[in-house]
Order: sequence, then structure tokens, then C-alpha cells
Amino acid sequence: MDAEFEEKWNRVIDKVSEPYGERLEFDAILFLIGVQELGKGYRKFTKDQKIEVMHVAICSLLAPYGYYIFEGVDPDGWPHWTATEKLPFLKPLQQHHLMRQAVVNYFENNELLENKTVN
Repeated sequence: MDAEFEEKWNRVIDKVSEPYGERLEFDAILFLIGVQELGKGYRKFTKDQKIEVMHVAICSLLAPYGYYIFEGVDPDGWPHWTATEKLPFLKPLQQHHLMRQAVVNYFENNELLENKTVN
């Protein structure tokens, strides 16, 4: 892994984890991104809704890579995407790295990370 990417990834984890007082796991970060993209604020979700919230995050994160296109919002306010192309076959570690990179890009594109340089 490249040191600059790892430094950015750690900054994302630190920023997201700070309000909770503990280091959040990857799935928790996905969930929070999904809640943000859903735009309804945090509320109680059913188990099925939690899965849908994470799907919202995954689609939002992979859309800039061209894998999904935003179609619109349904009457209940849930966003929907259409897959534009099949994801390439990736080994589990490659999938995880792609998603981590997408999370870092999400934070950078939404200007949620301060610009810091590694000394």
C-alpha cells in the first residue's frame, strides 16, 4: 500500500471516529456515509433498512467510478441507482482496497478532509 493513501485513510477514520470516542470499523463508516447520502439524518432503522443504507453508500461511492448512475429518489425519499457495468472480478483484498479508496475519494470530493502533508 502507498504511504500517502494510508495516511489519508487514517485521517478519514480519525475524522469519522472522533465524535464516537472509539475507532470505527469499515462497515460503520459505510453506514454513516449511507445515512449522509440518504439525507434524513440519523434515526432508528430496521435491520433491512440498515442494509439498504449501506447499499446507498456503496452505490454513492462507486458511482464516480462509473459502476452506478443515480436515477432519482423514490416517494419515500430513498435514492436509487442503476448499475452501468459489471464490477470486474476482484479478490477480497482488492475489493476492500477499492472501497477504501472510494471512501477517501468521497471525503476529498466533499471537502471533508483537511489538506495535510506527510512530513
